Amino acid sequence: MDNTAAQFTALLQEQGITITPKQLEQFELYFKELVSWNEKMNLTGITERDQVFMKHFYDSLSLSFFMNMEDVNKLADIGSGAGFPGIPLKICFPHLKLTIVDSLSKRISFLQHVCDTLELQNVQLIHGRAEDVSREFVHRDAYDLVTARAVARLSLLNEFCLPFTRKDGVFAAMKGNDSTEELTEAKRSLKELRAELRKVESFSLPVEESARHIILIQKTGATPAKYPRKAGTPAKAPLI
Repeated sequence: MDNTAAQFTALLQEQGITITPKQLEQFELYFKELVSWNEKMNLTGITERDQVFMKHFYDSLSLSFFMNMEDVNKLADIGSGAGFPGIPLKICFPHLKLTIVDSLSKRISFLQHVCDTLELQNVQLIHGRAEDVSREFVHRDAYDLVTARAVARLSLLNEFCLPFTRKDGVFAAMKGNDSTEELTEAKRSLKELRAELRKVESFSLPVEESARHIILIQKTGATPAKYPRKAGTPAKAPLI
């Protein structure tokens, strides 16, 4: 085991997560495929191995430091891009039934290839816009945990993600910068979408010490029928 793998394993161990040799091998394969496909399409600006393991894999798994993933059955990752945080969480917690929604078909092709290569089971990949997919009965108010990582401002994310979240479920917005201003701006969207702020968890990524904030939002009721508004509208006229 090289330094990067040893450090990654040790840092997860500190958080109470023990990964098996097979899981470590899945992360290695994921890294290789990410870098290989990144030459053909823009998936990430981060390609050095130690950086991918820290800024993508460890960062994705940080959600599990603040939530008991054993209590989560259905996870939806909205606007997942190259698969973060959904795929790393699925690798570490194989029991999760993962649904990934992304609007770019090329990214869905990459994620399908990753799931096949890593032999991941119970992963559903959906090419579409969140506003459209969450209108479908099977996805509406259906997921225990919904995630979005560095996708958009919170007032917009709430309208994209809360319609997927079941009553009493949690939407976790994973952010880099301080979220105080976004939380103030998002008050109306929380009220409209029947949700309330539960907690903001703040921490620093190990080694390079960059700030991270995870906003945990609890769903308090079913999504009102008028939300989400039709594709494109939330971005043009966010609920603020």
